[in-house]
Amino acid sequence: MTLSFDPDSLSLPSGHFIGESLITADGVIPMHRPSDGKAYALCPRADADMVDRAVETAKTALKRSNWGGVRPRERLNVMHRWADLIETEAVTLARLEALSSTRPVGHLIEGDIAISTEQIRFFAEFADKEGSDLVPTDDGNLGMIMTEPYGVVGAITPWNFPISMAAWKLGPALAAGNAVVLKPSEMTPFSAVYLAELAVRAGMPAGLINVVLGDGPLTGNAITGHPDIAKVSFTGSSRAGSAIMENVARTGIKPMTLELGGKSPQLVFADADLDKAAAAITTSIISNAGQACVAGSRLIVEESVAAPLVDAILRHMNTVRPMPTWDAAAQYSPIISDQQRQRINSIICASVAAGAECLTGGLPMDAPGYFYAPTLIAGVDERSAAVTQEIFGPVLTLQTFRDEEEALSLAAHPTYGLAAGLFTRDLSRAIRITRKLQAGTIWVNRYGRSRDHILPTGGYKQSGIGKDLGREAFHANRKSKSVLIRL
Repeated sequence: MTLSFDPDSLSLPSGHFIGESLITADGVIPMHRPSDGKAYALCPRADADMVDRAVETAKTALKRSNWGGVRPRERLNVMHRWADLIETEAVTLARLEALSSTRPVGHLIEGDIAISTEQIRFFAEFADKEGSDLVPTDDGNLGMIMTEPYGVVGAITPWNFPISMAAWKLGPALAAGNAVVLKPSEMTPFSAVYLAELAVRAGMPAGLINVVLGDGPLTGNAITGHPDIAKVSFTGSSRAGSAIMENVARTGIKPMTLELGGKSPQLVFADADLDKAAAAITTSIISNAGQACVAGSRLIVEESVAAPLVDAILRHMNTVRPMPTWDAAAQYSPIISDQQRQRINSIICASVAAGAECLTGGLPMDAPGYFYAPTLIAGVDERSAAVTQEIFGPVLTLQTFRDEEEALSLAAHPTYGLAAGLFTRDLSRAIRITRKLQAGTIWVNRYGRSRDHILPTGGYKQSGIGKDLGREAFHANRKSKSVLIRL
């Protein structure tokens, strides 16, 4: 069966998923397909009452199922069955996601969905392997650090990798014994609804996953400010993360995990393998058309090798071709919306007006939908809008350095510290630079996440609080208490 499909032929699970049922609701938020710009659906907008219904359902499900108190192996087994069913339904999920998002259908099958099932299985394995600890005390006492689930976790995911981000939130929260009220982006809601339906079909107690659709100002605020939401997990922009922190502080203190924006540098030294560096750098900025928080959007290269490296990057950039996400042959993604494409273009125009030069790209592509050409901008400095702002598009800036000190100075960003890349054959330099880079994730002689789910991800500065992935994500979904017993 071919993965390509007719975008007008899909039946969409439009509505909130609460308990074990799809709750139909009138759509109010217009939705447009990024690949052709066509208006195709209206997304519902859950109000505070609907969010409260989802939270109450989650609380009831936790109590009835004793999900946080059952034998941990039972949680593990259910989650493995859920992952199996996701694999079985991968084509349906891929088509739902490719329709509304920027993700090509082929990339979803080979990447996002396969990775998401791995992550669910990865976190499931923590259920019966991580727990409370006995700690050393004197002979007259017994000391313990006991852990337990928070209860109901509120999760909000972005539009750029909808299935993957949902797995990031659902996997550790459920393995740790919690229930989840999830709000996917109003631009890409359908795959999350189907994931919840598959969980119930796999035997997960109904009500442990509830999906409410809507936007941030209404639905998102109702989730993060709800008194019975015990913990918040969010991935998105730094500005939205700041608004969530403000709302939580106004309505009641609770723990948060926030993975936010980035403006990640890629440092290339003269001794690097330039061909491999060029391929990795280009992939990092054209993958999903640069719409990733960890996109390596700032190229900082040693002056003596800038010219050959730039030539190699331009050759890679000029090979991309726009194709709709529902075509199995598609490799390059559209921008999520016309508004975002206009924002990308305005930042580039402002940078050029200030003296920068587009070595390639710098304009929308001549194709249906919201495609934007891969862009490389030279002649920028630390004040340029293209350097300071998170563009969230296929835009790479170019700066050069002469020594390590200058490289590190250029790499530093006043706002962001999510990720960084480093290309060098000198192991001592790699360790030296890695120690000094202010970023939560650093890749050396590569760029981008692997399928080593044990590695946590999270940022410095305004790029976030806490960690996703790794054992840190599991522990972030359990609270601890210290116990001291006098013997």
